[in-house]
Amino acid sequence: MNFELTEEHKMIRDAARDFAQTELLPGVIERDENQTFPTEQIKKLGKLGFMGMMVSPKYGGAGMDTVSYVLAMEEISKIDASASVIVSVNNSLVCYGIEQYGSEEQKQKYLTKLATGEFIGAFCLSEPEAGSDATSQKTTALDMGDHYIINGTKNWITNGGRSDVYLVIAQTDRDKGHKGINAFIVEKGMEGFDIGPKEDKLGIRGSDTHTLQFNDVKVPKENRIGEDGFGFKFAMKTLSGGRIGIAAQALGIAAGAYELALKYSKERKAFGTEICNHQAIAFKLADMYTDITAARHLVMKAAWDKDEGNDYDISGAMAKLYASKVAMEHTVEAVQIHGGNGFVKDYHVERLMRDAKITQIYEGTSEIQKIIISRSIIKG
Repeated sequence: MNFELTEEHKMIRDAARDFAQTELLPGVIERDENQTFPTEQIKKLGKLGFMGMMVSPKYGGAGMDTVSYVLAMEEISKIDASASVIVSVNNSLVCYGIEQYGSEEQKQKYLTKLATGEFIGAFCLSEPEAGSDATSQKTTALDMGDHYIINGTKNWITNGGRSDVYLVIAQTDRDKGHKGINAFIVEKGMEGFDIGPKEDKLGIRGSDTHTLQFNDVKVPKENRIGEDGFGFKFAMKTLSGGRIGIAAQALGIAAGAYELALKYSKERKAFGTEICNHQAIAFKLADMYTDITAARHLVMKAAWDKDEGNDYDISGAMAKLYASKVAMEHTVEAVQIHGGNGFVKDYHVERLMRDAKITQIYEGTSEIQKIIISRSIIKG
């Protein structure tokens, strides 16, 4: 088993790290405080190939593997989790969903622009009464022959106000259960499609999250993804890959907090020596380093499984479950190591702590990951 990164992987990691330090770090506190979308930074990430990392060059993507993607996600997330979730949704959910399951016409029309960052995408599954339960969709898509009429509400939609392309999951035939669900490509500006106010969130405040309203939105038949009734399978397959991206985000948040805590502990003195020399702090750092390394191995295993064509449902769920737990626990420890300074925005760790919580919620809560894992191990 080889744990060494290739030279190409190292170059991608270093490029993402450099971008995060030079382009994302300046102004990250202000963007968080003011809930400012990182428009210019996302455009630059698109030009560098980070918005369509795993998309084939045939459609304008970078043609990289999933390992490269999680390496970039970790580095971006160390500095700005708001930017990384924008990257994650565009890559793992929208670009992947269209490239893997869309028609050639859909790929040429939408994927080529999403992969370069010219367009931004959103994935619309969650509803007021249906979060991770895709079978309980209230949003409907009435088949009118050559088009569908969509009605309903989607909420907690990342990139909701900034996207050009929305992948919308809706119920076409309730009597068929999960086989009556479809996925559609909806464009911003379609008549009857309204974007609600931005949510005022605890963390990832630089990314915009909105409720979307669909009121008799006419969507052409050619905008349905896959065959009739494919929507549930589309959502489940796409979310499995999305978990890997969010696991990498959680890993990056934890690693960023650890690096700040380690640096601070070597500079701050108490009782005549740097606080890292006190066993109480040293043991915290040891636990952080160990857990983050374990989380990184789980994330890399899930990415490797996806690249190798293995089943990555359970490895992705384990990676997200553990990495999000580590992110929450150790951002709290990073604040503790900083003492009173950890409670101050200038030291960044309080923001990372706030950002960490969402990684336990979106792409399926921690309880959902445990359901996926337990079902798999019980079946054997």
